[in-house]
Amino acid sequence: MAKIEARLLTLGLTLPPQLQPPPGVLLPFQFVRIVGTRALVSGHGPQNPDGSIAHPLGKVGREVSVAHGYDAARLTALSILGSLQRALGDLDRICAWTRVFGMVNSAPGFNRQPSVINGFSDLILELFGPEVGAHTRSAVGLAELPFDIPVEIEAEVEIRS
Repeated sequence: MAKIEARLLTLGLTLPPQLQPPPGVLLPFQFVRIVGTRALVSGHGPQNPDGSIAHPLGKVGREVSVAHGYDAARLTALSILGSLQRALGDLDRICAWTRVFGMVNSAPGFNRQPSVINGFSDLILELFGPEVGAHTRSAVGLAELPFDIPVEIEAEVEIRS
């Protein structure tokens, strides 16, 4: 068994299938685009194990607590890992997490976006370790996110052939 898959299993974590968008919504883009030795990952949100959008929905700092936002960022990491698994065939092909851009659906005055996106970073570092999992990151607040999700994250990883 691959190393990252074994770590996921040890932690009791499951990668969700591709996102099931709400009825009538088309997503005309690739979730992962491989260019040379890089995999560019489109913005993902938190998913349930069945592929549906995970709740709670709403703005962090109003309907969603920082703790629930942290959990949503962790679920978003699993969503991204699921897309990478489907695109790469093996998560052990990832040799470096290079860039992460975290967006938080923020209530007016909310300024703890880094604490929310830590849910993503903490899981990636736990799974991949400090060498491969180390990444640059931004964590910003936005007025709205698609489908009222609390967190959206995009990323870039370096991969082995």
